[in-house]
Amino acid sequence: MTDYTLLTRPAHELAELMRSGEITSEDLTSLHLEQIAAVNPTLNAFLAVDADGALAAARSVDARRAAGEELGPLAGIPIAVKDNFCTRQLPTTCGSRMLEGWVPPYDATVVTRLRDAGLVILGKTNMDEFAMGSSTETSAFGPTRNPWDTDRVPGGSGGGSSAAVAGFLAPLAVGSDTGGSIRQPSALTGTVGVKPTYGGVSRFGVVAMASSLDQPGPVARNVLDAALLHEVMAGHDPRDSTSIDQPVPALADAARSRDISGLRVGVVRELGGEGYDEDVEARFNECVQMIKDAGAEVVEVSCPHFTYALSAYYLIHPAEVSSNLARFDAMRYGLRLGDDGTNGAEAVTSITRGEGFGREVKRRLIIGTHALSSGYHDQYYGSAQKVRTLVARDFDAAFEQCDVLVSPTTPTVAFRIGERMDEPMAMYKADLCTIPSNLAGNAAASFPIGTSEEGLPIGLQVIAPPLADDLLYRVGGWLEAALEESWGGPLLQRMHPLPETKAVHP
Repeated sequence: MTDYTLLTRPAHELAELMRSGEITSEDLTSLHLEQIAAVNPTLNAFLAVDADGALAAARSVDARRAAGEELGPLAGIPIAVKDNFCTRQLPTTCGSRMLEGWVPPYDATVVTRLRDAGLVILGKTNMDEFAMGSSTETSAFGPTRNPWDTDRVPGGSGGGSSAAVAGFLAPLAVGSDTGGSIRQPSALTGTVGVKPTYGGVSRFGVVAMASSLDQPGPVARNVLDAALLHEVMAGHDPRDSTSIDQPVPALADAARSRDISGLRVGVVRELGGEGYDEDVEARFNECVQMIKDAGAEVVEVSCPHFTYALSAYYLIHPAEVSSNLARFDAMRYGLRLGDDGTNGAEAVTSITRGEGFGREVKRRLIIGTHALSSGYHDQYYGSAQKVRTLVARDFDAAFEQCDVLVSPTTPTVAFRIGERMDEPMAMYKADLCTIPSNLAGNAAASFPIGTSEEGLPIGLQVIAPPLADDLLYRVGGWLEAALEESWGGPLLQRMHPLPETKAVHP
């Protein structure tokens, strides 16, 4: 009889079961493919599923293990990949009609490292179009729904990856974080999401949106799994000019330490107050008290320029978008419309971009192009870059007083689908807490800390200095152990299940 409870087990436990011979990667992969078939029509977390490729990869891992080969700690574990990572033999659409059906001729560095480590790629996950959004509603292929409440968003832009992990469709997933696109969905789905230090994980083969802000990272259901996946993804890559040529910290060891005594923890004054849900602030304050009780020193710090981070981000980000998305010109690859022999190249490009890009992408392209235009560059883009420097200096000053900083990950819990689609500023404010770390390039993560009165997940953001990613996992590992002891198990086990979810309805 199939053991559907395996779907809820941590990846590191599943890996141990494979090493001991109790299960095979093929069995585990088949189980997740069955779960995807049952639940994905409701969640729309996956845009493409590679059942044949996944099963072939799983059988290969099983054969190598049977032959006595020494494999990595996550070998044989199924994983989902956000649809802006290039993948051979699988479409990479970025959630846009502009790339519908496009199959890259190469793998992103992260994807190569997953394959080399023996992880089994199940498919590609839904996302806001070209990663522009905070709800996964701007996808050209329909919104993703939150497994906790399918009338609500899972966050964005990487809502597909977080929903896949929260809905037990995959034990692990890969995302990218430009202004909170890993951390914000993780907070809204009760998962663990990490934005590594900028340059800590290669961007080669990740479709560029805002190159000075984009950073790939892991999504998981627990802290150790995220650390193990982060270690697989990280490391220097000469094909990425921003890649850091330094050893990867011992992240899994940090996740296992479960000790924060003596740590100096800063509470960011500017990330709270008006506009934050009462339940969000209540869970956050409870965690701060737990941190004090565990022997850490807690101090309040001020980062005054965080108030301007959102405004600066929405000039820098669209400016880089307008440059990066210029490559989608209908001439080289992707969508081409209006090419009927009566239109010249300029008209074909105009028609294709007009039809191929969605409303949010067009909005940001227009803002970015204006910000970079003659006579306005210094006024808008230049000024925003100066604010970016001030945000980075705020972090430097804060980290002189503290080892890590903490805040809510998001001001609110998951909102209803359609609720903010006609209010861009309300949508942008979902990333209020996460954007500063993208501007400064330091490491940050979201960890689940409980639910609201409505039963919706709430996340705690932990922020560490650049290259101190291990501190994220040290705090997260302790926090998870402390909370699960009081809850009697992982937060996701409290989720109200979907009727189709075999994980809880065998």
